[in-house]
Amino acid sequence: MISKFTTTVVIGAFLLPALSAAAGTREIDTQRSVMTIRVFKAGFLSAFGHEHEISAPIQQGSFTEDKPTVELQVDARKLRVMDQGVSDKDRAEIQTTMLGPTVLDSETFPQIGFHSTEIDRLGEGKWVVHGELTLHGQTRPVKVTVEGQNGRYHGSAELRQKEFGITPVTAAGGTVKVKNEVRVEFDIVGK
Repeated sequence: MISKFTTTVVIGAFLLPALSAAAGTREIDTQRSVMTIRVFKAGFLSAFGHEHEISAPIQQGSFTEDKPTVELQVDARKLRVMDQGVSDKDRAEIQTTMLGPTVLDSETFPQIGFHSTEIDRLGEGKWVVHGELTLHGQTRPVKVTVEGQNGRYHGSAELRQKEFGITPVTAAGGTVKVKNEVRVEFDIVGK
């Protein structure tokens, strides 16, 4: 039972905007930065379903701290199901469903991208980043909350799969399903 985790990946882009006061463009350290998508279960028999944790490695990205902006890209084909407590066979099946044509259709829509359009400072080391996320061939506005300092930023965003043309996965006649809302969490480190 797989969800539209891709949406989550896009949200990772928001992390980058947690800009401090330094000047110039900084690249995202893709080796030390982490983006995770959390997909939740719902339905009458949800106890028999799985919640999913998906790793969404950042392909590339940058942020500018003097005039806050952020951009980020994720290769949808590299998303990985990290679920614990399921068999290797079930994990592989979830992975195939997630990347396949019924969810992310990652061969048709391989890139997930985010770029900021406005960044609101909420206080010392806290921001709300508004931007556009392209996922599953759809571009929609998103809002990300970010905290950080000294070149390290963490935060989260919530996305609705249906807004990106993704129908949440269902099983057992709809009694077990994935929620429309997914949560993207990130920890971004600048180079």
